Amino acid sequence: MTAGAQRPTQPATGVPDEEPLPTLAEQMADQLGGWRGLVESSIPVVVFVLANVIGDLRPAVLASVGVALLIAVVRLAQRRPVRHAINGLFGVAIGAAIAWRTGDERDFYLPGILYGIGYGLALLVSALLRQPLVGWIWSVLVAKGRAEWRDDPRLVRTFTQLTVLWGVVWLAKVGVQAALYLAQQDTALGIARLALGYPPYALLLLITVWTVRRVTREPAPDPLPGA
Repeated sequence: MTAGAQRPTQPATGVPDEEPLPTLAEQMADQLGGWRGLVESSIPVVVFVLANVIGDLRPAVLASVGVALLIAVVRLAQRRPVRHAINGLFGVAIGAAIAWRTGDERDFYLPGILYGIGYGLALLVSALLRQPLVGWIWSVLVAKGRAEWRDDPRLVRTFTQLTVLWGVVWLAKVGVQAALYLAQQDTALGIARLALGYPPYALLLLITVWTVRRVTREPAPDPLPGA
């Protein structure tokens, strides 16, 4: 198809057969919630770490939950997407409830550690079963529910490799947090939670989007003679 040519349309509706994928920047912004989403999701954890260093556990718990709730309310009032705010509020609330009950500030981070272990193992198992989780997530979040990649050996192989990469990185970063948790390094654990939160996730997402877009743009190899 030449540049500038119109996409073929369905005879009955005039709707293009296939919508183009969002740009790399659009996909990154949607998954990370933009810079505002990055900052807002980190604020409750920063508040907890600082308040816990300065004062006691319970004021730190109340402050972190209060800030997370305030962020969610502000987003609702502004009619902005609240997915990232609600996810952050939910995670903070569970950790805060456990820490409040046990009286141990380390337990604020325990749900995130357990979730990370489970998620990392699920990624590796899905790759082993040739049902790579990253591919299915791509279908839901980017490809509007389509799963044509299952019919393309190149994409199956690509998503399998990406899923292994995600699983290894996820288990590595949660392993660092688990080691600090067991060593009772509370302040270091809070810092690690922030440093190993969005930066590795953003890098993995960038690698995934770039890799999939590169593979989908490459022409499929010609079938072997006689195949």
